[in-house]
Amino acid sequence: MLTNPTIDMLRELGLSGMASAYHELEAQPEVRSLEHGEWLALLLEREATTRRQKRFEARARAARLRHDAQVENIDFRAARGLDRNLFLKLAGCDWIRQHHSLLLIGPAGVGKSWLACALGHKACREDFSVAYHRLPRLFATLALARGDGRYPKVLKALARTDLLILDDWGPEKLSDEQRRDLLEIIEDRYEKRSTIVTSQVPVDHWYDMIGNPTLADAILDRLVHSAYRIELSGESLRKQRHTPSEA
Repeated sequence: MLTNPTIDMLRELGLSGMASAYHELEAQPEVRSLEHGEWLALLLEREATTRRQKRFEARARAARLRHDAQVENIDFRAARGLDRNLFLKLAGCDWIRQHHSLLLIGPAGVGKSWLACALGHKACREDFSVAYHRLPRLFATLALARGDGRYPKVLKALARTDLLILDDWGPEKLSDEQRRDLLEIIEDRYEKRSTIVTSQVPVDHWYDMIGNPTLADAILDRLVHSAYRIELSGESLRKQRHTPSEA
């Protein structure tokens, strides 16, 4: 059988998963008795798996998550008030499909960013586009983009991302420019995409952080409306953590 030319052709056609599977199956005498349809099914399954993995890897790179966090590594035993059932429900990503948002609130060190990145990682696995930004740095990026003409392009990229993670909001009051930027971001995504916001500041104080009453009403009505909320408490996990991969 012309094994190498067949593998070369599969790779030339961009079917690298099928090529790898074909090579492996040829090396297993016990599978040579399979019917043609069974062989084809195995090759197609490997190709589909390979493509899913490549899409995930591309989405994970594009997301630029702050932490290499995974839902499977979450420590639900930590005393911080994390509702296991709610979080595992969120890990199913239906809330992203339904264009809801999530507010992660709590003091420094309780794992807000880590949990947000774990959900972002899971969203990448579910074939959603994800982008992570620390909000102070995003405001700085938008200010530069406004000056060099890239502002509409940056806003458009934020608007079309399935899950946008805005990490570390507050406690400083927003400037006029930052208020307008935040309203543009939230308005573009309202009932169209999902957003995670993490903050040390309780939601009840966000109105004061925004500053302008009119813009605060507009932003919070769109952001807090129908959003899931996780409020954490307790001491910093950085003092207690034994394994760097857990949060």
